[in-house]
Amino acid sequence: MSAPRVGSAQQARTKSPDSGAMWALTALALLLASVSVAAETVRISLSQWKIEAEQGARIAIRNGVLDIDVPGGATLWLERELHAPVTIEYDVMAVDEGGTNDRVSDVNAFWMATDKDGSSPLGHRSGTFEQYNSLLTYYVGIGGNSNSTTRMRRYIGEPGERPLLLAHDLSDVKTLLRANRWQKVMLIADGRGAEVRRDGKRLFRLDDAQPYTRGWFAIRTVKSHLRVRNLRISDQE
Repeated sequence: MSAPRVGSAQQARTKSPDSGAMWALTALALLLASVSVAAETVRISLSQWKIEAEQGARIAIRNGVLDIDVPGGATLWLERELHAPVTIEYDVMAVDEGGTNDRVSDVNAFWMATDKDGSSPLGHRSGTFEQYNSLLTYYVGIGGNSNSTTRMRRYIGEPGERPLLLAHDLSDVKTLLRANRWQKVMLIADGRGAEVRRDGKRLFRLDDAQPYTRGWFAIRTVKSHLRVRNLRISDQE
């Protein structure tokens, strides 16, 4: 996307701006170019997702809401590569209406994900969680382990290693899920690291010496029932 043009009005009013004014205009233009990325509302359509799910998954769209009702693991990849800086926002609900999978757990996501060689991760896995350990990706799990933990990880492409920082391993009830309540999740990759916010409040920040700056986004869960709506993405595509 092109950044808005900045400074033309000021330049039209004076033929000989001093060097300080020119420097200020240049700095402003660079700043706007770095942050002015338009948000795009992504229409919820199954044709836009690559679904990897264990047997028995029921995934449907009802009135613009993505309904994910699964007895095992499921990963829904958005079939669009993203580039930092990027912000991914969506509303999600952990459903508890008496269904078999309504256990209020695992509002999870991958973002900026690639396979270890930098290629697309889509379509290579069955939904079993361990198969994703070889990714290069940021990961968040809100209300994991039967709604007892909320964690962020940076996967490093090694199947046996999923590093977890102490500050990124939360269990306070305020960080967990509440049944049948819409919450707004925001995932950020800004070229310097990654951040997770929920309902406008920061849950995690990771400053990354080797940041993941391109990749794919996926909604992830296991044995649960989730609903997702209002997906919006701002990126540099």
